[in-house]
Amino acid sequence: MPDRWQTRRVIRIDDADDPRLDPYRALRARESTDVLWAEGPTVVERLLGSTLAVRSILLTPAAHARLSTRADLGGHDVFVAEQRTVNDVVGFDLHRGAIAVAERPAVRPLGEVLTDARRIVVLEGINDAENLGAIARSARGLGADGLVLDPTCADPYYRRSVRVSMGEMLHLPIARVPIAEAFAALDAAGFHTWALTPRRDAAPIGQLVAAGVPDRLAVVLGAEGPGLTDAVLSTRINVRIPQRADVDSLNVGHATAAALAIVASSTP
Repeated sequence: MPDRWQTRRVIRIDDADDPRLDPYRALRARESTDVLWAEGPTVVERLLGSTLAVRSILLTPAAHARLSTRADLGGHDVFVAEQRTVNDVVGFDLHRGAIAVAERPAVRPLGEVLTDARRIVVLEGINDAENLGAIARSARGLGADGLVLDPTCADPYYRRSVRVSMGEMLHLPIARVPIAEAFAALDAAGFHTWALTPRRDAAPIGQLVAAGVPDRLAVVLGAEGPGLTDAVLSTRINVRIPQRADVDSLNVGHATAAALAIVASSTP
């Protein structure tokens, strides 16, 4: 029987100036339209479990020890370097000791994202990469089948977005379209849309859930601070998560998790 590790290419790196590590160099100052970076052992594992083409992986010895038993690590260039060398290359303390570079996925046509979906998260103006990552993590974990971003949202495949999502961003179908176009498509596909807002005159989410969760439901959320625009709130069912009166609002990532959890708890 062939050795299942025979295609593995583990390459020891001792010099931070080694040109083979250029894809990882000075990452805080870099954005990309053709690759993404998956940072942290769990995120690298989620990348390996996705359909994306992995270009290479950079690990400290400790991270390599954790990941070396994975069969899907085989076939990729795996660079192993000491923590100090890795830190010098990426430009910060990569204390988790693992990062990979992969082909960046294209966002999908909206119709493709909606085709078989029952739960969709629609985002307007989410321009903070970490909030976007937190939303994706909650969405994936609590039953959403895809994300629809308006053009003002942050890059879903930016390094921090992917990291905060714990790699779940790589397992969600994502479309990016103007919000009016998204609503027209959702309406045509038979989705109900609930616009999340802290407004006191909005319907409590528990009340709507008790009346019956629609078979196809889109939950819409806006940016920290301004929230959803009036153009959205005036055309959608306004829904609030009950909270203490002296609290302004929930973080948008937490609000996503709370809303989806309440919906999931009442969905067969």
